[in-house]
Amino acid sequence: MEAIESKQNHRHFILHKPFGYLSQFKLLTNKKVQLLGSLYDFPQNTMAIGRLDKDSEGLLLLTTNGKTSHYIQSQKVEKEYYVQVDGNITDEALSQLEAGVSLSHESHIYQSLPCIAKRLNHNPGFLPRTKKIRDERHGPTSWASIILREGKFRQVRKMTAVVGFPTLRLMRVRIGGIFLNQLAAGEVLEIDDLQNEVTQNNK
Repeated sequence: MEAIESKQNHRHFILHKPFGYLSQFKLLTNKKVQLLGSLYDFPQNTMAIGRLDKDSEGLLLLTTNGKTSHYIQSQKVEKEYYVQVDGNITDEALSQLEAGVSLSHESHIYQSLPCIAKRLNHNPGFLPRTKKIRDERHGPTSWASIILREGKFRQVRKMTAVVGFPTLRLMRVRIGGIFLNQLAAGEVLEIDDLQNEVTQNNK
């Protein structure tokens, strides 16, 4: 009975992480930064499932259930990002991304797993960021969709830089079957069964 009640008492959240926020609740230093706890009255022991770096935006899932967190962070679940890059991204660069590229992390070299990388033929229409993207007078930009089943530190940014198209803006729009949709920056939704929602429509 206790195990069943414990499972039922877990809480789960969908958040549109704004630009400039760290994907955490506590900081070991006194540095003034914006943390997730200022966005909503989350219960104790809430954890972010994976992270978006400070400069990245979009879909972030949170839970009090460690098993749910572990499943969603696994390679069983797709994560889709819309990324604005410096320049008009080429077919060759997209093919390189899809095949996997060599990246470094903590002095180690690793090969990114094959992924799906497609050019977006339209501007996704996101609201302007609080910190302006560089002016169009400095050259063209373009958007691509990148779908991964892994997520190492700043991986998407490293991937686009390696193929010659540095990231200017990064927005996570989907995790499994959960989509960012029209959720406004800083908005939080609580849902009952996070793992089931993620599993549905996960390709």
